[in-house]
Amino acid sequence: MGKNLVIVESPAKAKTIERYLGHDYKVTATVGHFRDLPDKTLGVSVENDFKPLYIDKNVKVKKELIALASQADQVYIATDPDREGEAIAWHVAKTLKIDPESSCRVTFNEITKKAVQEAIANPRAIDMNLVDAQQARRILDRLVGYELSPLLCKKIRTGLSAGRVQSVVTRMVLDKDAEIEAFIPEDYWNLSCEVTPGAKKDSFTVKYYGTYEGGEIVKPEGGKVTDKTAADRIYENVKDSDLEAFSVKKGKGSRKPAPPFTTSTMQQEASRRLGFTTRTTTRVAQQLYEGVNIEGQGQTALVTYIRTDSVRISDEAVAASKGLIKEKYGKEFVCPYDRKFKNRNSAQDAHEAIRPSHFDLNPESIKSSLSNEQYKLYKLIWERFLASQMADAVTNTVTIDAKCGDDVFRATGETVVFPGFLAAYGDIKDDKKA
Repeated sequence: MGKNLVIVESPAKAKTIERYLGHDYKVTATVGHFRDLPDKTLGVSVENDFKPLYIDKNVKVKKELIALASQADQVYIATDPDREGEAIAWHVAKTLKIDPESSCRVTFNEITKKAVQEAIANPRAIDMNLVDAQQARRILDRLVGYELSPLLCKKIRTGLSAGRVQSVVTRMVLDKDAEIEAFIPEDYWNLSCEVTPGAKKDSFTVKYYGTYEGGEIVKPEGGKVTDKTAADRIYENVKDSDLEAFSVKKGKGSRKPAPPFTTSTMQQEASRRLGFTTRTTTRVAQQLYEGVNIEGQGQTALVTYIRTDSVRISDEAVAASKGLIKEKYGKEFVCPYDRKFKNRNSAQDAHEAIRPSHFDLNPESIKSSLSNEQYKLYKLIWERFLASQMADAVTNTVTIDAKCGDDVFRATGETVVFPGFLAAYGDIKDDKKA
């Protein structure tokens, strides 16, 4: 083998990375957690300051790692760039008797040749704060749920478990159930008319908006008609009458694109637009991140790290996207400034948003190398990211107020004057018509 050993989590990722590093490097995988808490005992010494009692979960992998490390001059631990990955890196270091404070740890947000080589050139120590955070979560799961899970399986249903996450979810379910019980139902009526202006054949819908009093429109309380008598009166007043438009307001508007995907928004959009379950989205996204065998390219990772709650984008990626937008859509579609998206206060910002890793591999050019699911999700990620760096959509807006007696109805509409980002990532209703 080569002089350098690189240890990752996934065998698929190992193939991709080994292609970038060359013959002086051997890349192998831990296949996830090869050292963990035991399955059939608590695995936490409560009397000894809550010390976790780890065991080898995959002896074969452990032996292979030790054998390969014994032949290597340098070992780089390149597990995933999150808490779990940092904990696995620490377990690897303990197993191979590597000092966690030595420069043995490398991380990268995307599996590209440049990113991988830069990471190898700049190793760091293992972050024990992240390791301790992961251990605390595992220990808390055991302390909260280990004694309770068997009771749930026995009394309710086989396979149920309790723990840190499930306990919080149970509380949320109970709180929501209490809200439902306390909810007081309220009847209300939506009133709308289908109108045809003058001799025109095209009709449109106007919705009840309020009453005209003293030269002003007064909206009903809460914006809803909650009295059936009032609803019947409005209906009787309008059903055989014409509506007179008394106010037409025209203006211009603009619409900004959504940020590139985080883990949760990717799952939501894949469900809305593609009909994917969360499990399907996670599985396919992992494949795209670890690498797919692309014809003429070999094993190639297509997207950045898929577990992120940040919408941050690197300057390099912004610059690359603008070149693609200009080439495909024209320079007027490029956002005239560097569009920055603000993270929520709770976002950790450890990684970029989910985006393509290789901007020379558009979805159509590699479609034949992807499964149907991979192509659909990659295309969704590609288009959402590209749209985030495109110009605003420009619209003409119109608001029409019409009345019958004192009852006022309103219609609003917009016409797209310049599509901007909508050219790449349109409204879902437009997608369905296409």
